[in-house]
Amino acid sequence: MAAPRSLSEFLSAQLCVIRVALTRVRGSSPRNEGTEMFVAPGSLWGTIGGGQLEFIAINAARDMLRDGALHRDMDVPLGPEIGQCCGGRVELKLTRMRASDKWAAKERAARREDALPKVYVMGAGHVGRALANLLQYLPVCCILVDTRPEEIELCTANVETRVSAIPEAEIWRAPEGSAFIVLTHDHGLDFLLTTAALERKDAAYVGMIGSATKRVKLRNWAQKHCDGLSVEQLNCPIGASGSRDKRPSVIAAFVVAEVMADLTSETAATALTGANQAPLRAHHHDRKGRSA
Repeated sequence: MAAPRSLSEFLSAQLCVIRVALTRVRGSSPRNEGTEMFVAPGSLWGTIGGGQLEFIAINAARDMLRDGALHRDMDVPLGPEIGQCCGGRVELKLTRMRASDKWAAKERAARREDALPKVYVMGAGHVGRALANLLQYLPVCCILVDTRPEEIELCTANVETRVSAIPEAEIWRAPEGSAFIVLTHDHGLDFLLTTAALERKDAAYVGMIGSATKRVKLRNWAQKHCDGLSVEQLNCPIGASGSRDKRPSVIAAFVVAEVMADLTSETAATALTGANQAPLRAHHHDRKGRSA
């Protein structure tokens, strides 16, 4: 049986499930209040932080599954008592899920999914597919776009794919606060898509693959053909602070780190599997190679 790809699939596949909710945090903790984990007899979904805390919670949940208990509250010190050194203390609420609880959890998950920031990968070549492979595991909605169906078909990641004869239209229709990573097979198309993203002025991130020379060429082209459009907010080269290794998977790793830094706040520690959605922000750093 294939592993579930979403909480909804997980809950639909399990008859008996215990919901483990982190209801209170005092001091240091690996996760924030509102974080959820779902425990079934032979599988689980989500995490409350791993380590001994999670081990204890899973065992308690499976005890409930065996003995038929409906509720249990736990107060767990994150110190030497359980072999952890966080130093804080957490309270957990364990609840056997009814059909209505599962439905409500699916609805919450769907709302969180809809609210995920959108990351448009404009180009399904080697680096584009490597980006999709990484982004599928992060709290974003990745959309891989290309004009070439044969390249889209090579993508095996669990992301949305779109074959578009007019890829700039995907940028025009994107929601506010989206991220755009441009790396097509054609420099002219790169320029067209990048300027379309910059002209929106509401993107959380705009990046274009290429060198500092390519950035200068785009700047000059935009000044001439786009009413002097500024490229100040453009990230190019993308992943410039990383390694000189140019293998697609390595480039993708540094680019994903760069994108996520712009999408998420440094203090946004609550993951989207919890009750609270991490706040998003759009900000821009001065990065190596970014001077216009």
